Amino acid sequence: MVGLRSYFQKRTPGEVTPAFLIVGLGNPGRQYRENRHNIGFLLMDSLSKQLITQFSRLQSKALVCKTHYHDHQIILAKPQTFMNLSGQAVTSLVNFYKISHNQLMVAYDDVDLPFGSLRIRPSGGSAGHNGMNSIIEKFGTQEFPRLRMGVGRPPGRMDAAAYVLQDFNKAETVELQFLLNRAVEAVLLFISDGLQAAMNRYNSPE
Repeated sequence: MVGLRSYFQKRTPGEVTPAFLIVGLGNPGRQYRENRHNIGFLLMDSLSKQLITQFSRLQSKALVCKTHYHDHQIILAKPQTFMNLSGQAVTSLVNFYKISHNQLMVAYDDVDLPFGSLRIRPSGGSAGHNGMNSIIEKFGTQEFPRLRMGVGRPPGRMDAAAYVLQDFNKAETVELQFLLNRAVEAVLLFISDGLQAAMNRYNSPE
């Protein structure tokens, strides 16, 4: 991936620019760190590294870090509630930072997409994802952008809930960084050029 340090631009004093809130969903705790369900957290870690910042602050039941990219303030967040209560942290952060819904992006795992695929959408239902269920319920709307990252279907008759709480297997781990790199690029393009540009470039074929 091309380095991004040269793209950073500091705001001039008094300049007001729209802020973006980028949220990755997951479960807190060491035992969940490498789970498929925590790919949202893994993306936030990749984004923070690429944007040369660190998660060092707990706010509104989430780990957050703030930086700037293309004149926009960027807030990255990893809710520290469990997945099914993600809406508490996300709604609180949206209200605190006065984020418009079109400048929020929520990233999460999707078992209905093949492993390694990305799907960016401006709105939509939860498709049974507990974290998205919580956010939609708290917001009272489905109208906010989301980045779905494919983790593939569970094998055989394995329950999907059990599957996503397993770690990525060895073959997936090899490809995971490529997926995360593409997802980082997609989020940054969403911030700099808009949702449609990110959809056009990074959405996997239907």
